[in-house]
Amino acid sequence: MNGAPVRPTPAFMLRHPARWLALGFGSGLSPKAPGTVGTLWAWLAWWVLSPWLDDRGWALLIGVGTLVGWWACTRTARDMHTSDPGAIVWDEVLAFWLVLWLIAPAGVVGQLVAFGLFRFFDAAKPGPVGWADRLFKGERGGSVTWGQGFGILFDDFVAAGCTLAVIALYRALLG
Repeated sequence: MNGAPVRPTPAFMLRHPARWLALGFGSGLSPKAPGTVGTLWAWLAWWVLSPWLDDRGWALLIGVGTLVGWWACTRTARDMHTSDPGAIVWDEVLAFWLVLWLIAPAGVVGQLVAFGLFRFFDAAKPGPVGWADRLFKGERGGSVTWGQGFGILFDDFVAAGCTLAVIALYRALLG
């Protein structure tokens, strides 16, 4: 990897559109818990976008967002000289949108539970999430590859899957 790790700033983000997306339109610049702040941004964006998007719209947004996000996360990680920078939060955004879409029409309490579960799986990385996180890690100090860029997204989608599995199990036990 060329150079020391770069700490992102608003000026850094503004210099390339990939950084806007990867850094969650600024939510990843939070000095504390950028993943949580990015997930909160995703939740707010969900509430704003939901009146205009049906299932097809959400599927398209998440699908295209994943492909464009793969490029944006890879490019931004390269620019930051770090394989999986905490400031990159587009992975949290997409994965939490997926959770919210698939639990709809859950109310605020259900969404809050989903938020807590998702943050737990994403931060603690138990079992399959930890495996997914390690799967695409490259050599420390090496250049960021497309595989590592995909890995930034992949472990969060696995965290979303774990979140959805717990919710489905809970609903099955109640129903």
